[in-house]
Amino acid sequence: MICIIDYGVGNLFSLKSSLAHLGLDAAVSADPADIRAADRLILPGVGAFGDAMAKLEATGLVPVIKEEAEKKPLLGICLGMQLLFEKSCEYGEHRGLGLIPGEVCPLADDLTDKSLKVPQIGWNAVHILRDDPLFKYVRDGEYFYYVHSYYGKNCAANTLAVSDYSLPVTGVVKAGKVYGTQFHPEKSGDAGLRLLKAFSEL
Repeated sequence: MICIIDYGVGNLFSLKSSLAHLGLDAAVSADPADIRAADRLILPGVGAFGDAMAKLEATGLVPVIKEEAEKKPLLGICLGMQLLFEKSCEYGEHRGLGLIPGEVCPLADDLTDKSLKVPQIGWNAVHILRDDPLFKYVRDGEYFYYVHSYYGKNCAANTLAVSDYSLPVTGVVKAGKVYGTQFHPEKSGDAGLRLLKAFSEL
């Protein structure tokens, strides 16, 4: 069973629908017992880092997530991926879960092409840097859907894939059993479904 962690932030319906479309058993829950009983975990998220981290801490689930992330695959999506990092510079400095080395920084500050819009909204090709079971059904250069103004930085050793947006935007990260995608697989059509299928088989 896949547990989608519910802490009041994230597009849970489309994610659960995508998993159901794949015939996967998934539950949306904030119950520590469900998180411990699950085979795999997904941490979704939309909005601002500080607000999301505060909500996550308010649930009391942070120690549970850290403990379970050592035992089973965990996938952070979009802001859920950013929360996996050590810290974020979004509207001040905020501490993250610290499961992935690195930090979350403003995309606008580092763009070499200042004509590009921030947030980056839309489809972008994902270039695989390191082979991984998560890419079992995904080919290099396939397109995934992004919506973000901040990105993972100083995390090259843990970066599995990037997308070009006048700089190599961190697309997929991994540390141990913990994965993160900056793009939304649940909004990325067939390619996204195939990535979620691979995650379900880890």
